[in-house]
Amino acid sequence: MKRRAFLKAATIGAAAGAIAKPAIAQSAPEIRWRMTSAFPKSLDTLFGGGETFAKFVSEATDGKFQIQPFAPGEIVGAPQAADAIAGGTVEMGHTCSYYYVGKDPTFAIGTNLPFGLNSRQTNAWLYHGGGNDLLNEFYAKHNLYALPAGNTGAQMGGWFRKEIKTVQDLQGLKMRIAGLAGQIMAKLGVVPQQIAGGDLYPSLERGTIDAAEWVAPYDDDKLGLNKVAPFYYYPGFWEGGPAIHMFINLKKWNELPKSYQAAMQAAAGYVNVDTQAKYDAKNPAGLRNLISNGAQLRPFSQEIMEAAYKAANEIYDEISAKNPDFKKIYDSYKAFRGEEYLWFQVAEYAYDTFMIRARARG
Repeated sequence: MKRRAFLKAATIGAAAGAIAKPAIAQSAPEIRWRMTSAFPKSLDTLFGGGETFAKFVSEATDGKFQIQPFAPGEIVGAPQAADAIAGGTVEMGHTCSYYYVGKDPTFAIGTNLPFGLNSRQTNAWLYHGGGNDLLNEFYAKHNLYALPAGNTGAQMGGWFRKEIKTVQDLQGLKMRIAGLAGQIMAKLGVVPQQIAGGDLYPSLERGTIDAAEWVAPYDDDKLGLNKVAPFYYYPGFWEGGPAIHMFINLKKWNELPKSYQAAMQAAAGYVNVDTQAKYDAKNPAGLRNLISNGAQLRPFSQEIMEAAYKAANEIYDEISAKNPDFKKIYDSYKAFRGEEYLWFQVAEYAYDTFMIRARARG
């Protein structure tokens, strides 16, 4: 009797296994994707974020979902990434939404607006202020789905071949600057240029451009920009907390098993935190190194800041008047910013101001 019961149980177990294995295989298929990055391989912060994302997804799916990152130009250039993803040339990309304002200025909000939210406020708006849902509603019109996957924190104002003190000093200045910031600086007399990060050094060296903004001390030091443009300005008022995104072909995203979508969301969330943590850890040493090697640190004058702030609000009003997508998302962003800074000035600003003064006193 015991033998017959054992054989019966074994038969049932084998049958169940035969049924379960195909179901498991079907829910965890082997998938290979390509990810085009907008960032050069030399930047372990930004390109490295894409590598970390791919490794996380692979490990979370026992190696069944493999994503291979490619540097700009290996498949497509950074400016062509959104179209390549939407069109299916690649399945996804690690990039900045504001690189594609030429398609629609609404793309700018996905990264950051000049005089906008800082990095913590950006995450608060994206995750808990409806920002991510609003953006993906817009991105869907371009066959894209986006996951926040990085932030640099407040950036520097960039490298200048000559000292800039007044708005007049900006007249005719050729500057590499992306997104709506270029339009704002154009109102101040700057001639904006769209140039990839890897081309900044030779462009400044040859005098093709007079100034360039990139990111922050750690990355800027890697690019050696202080050797060709000694004046280092701050703050980068156009990028107080710029988000970096994983752009995914919407059709491909919808075809993924839910477990793989969850793995990508978790990976993007990790990279979102890790990227800024890396910048915050490495920027102090980067800044000291740049200054010791001849960089001349300068703040933008109050005149330039006020003129840029005025120009920014004029541009937002102009775009809102003719672009319903921009207006819808900007209205949410602007209202959230008002509430956030009301709170930040009560506790965060007071604390940070005290600590800065306390440190200065020793």
